[in-house]
Amino acid sequence: QVQLVESGGGLVQAGWSLRLSCAASESIFSFNTMGWYRQAPGNQRELVATVTSGGSTNYADSVKGRFTISRDNAKNTVYLEMNSLKPEDTAVYYCNAEKYTGSYWGQGTQVTVSS
Repeated sequence: QVQLVESGGGLVQAGWSLRLSCAASESIFSFNTMGWYRQAPGNQRELVATVTSGGSTNYADSVKGRFTISRDNAKNTVYLEMNSLKPEDTAVYYCNAEKYTGSYWGQGTQVTVSS
């Protein structure tokens, strides 16, 4: 069973930075795509950023230029570097990994940005 464990969330002020980490229980080479999604209260879960096994990245328009997704294959970890945080970035952030056996989710980490 694939396990994804997120860390790095917290409470910060607007304009600050955070780095989220997602550690996988197996080699991330096995995943076609890994990504970060977020869900704010009352909203649907939305895509933030994804990275493929080949290194191609995709970002939501709302985070382009501020967030960077990356992967460390040796550590089986995917990161989300978040800069210039805004109050509207407040949400629970979830790590996702997809492979031929299905789609897997972490438990989520809370990010709160105060104005």
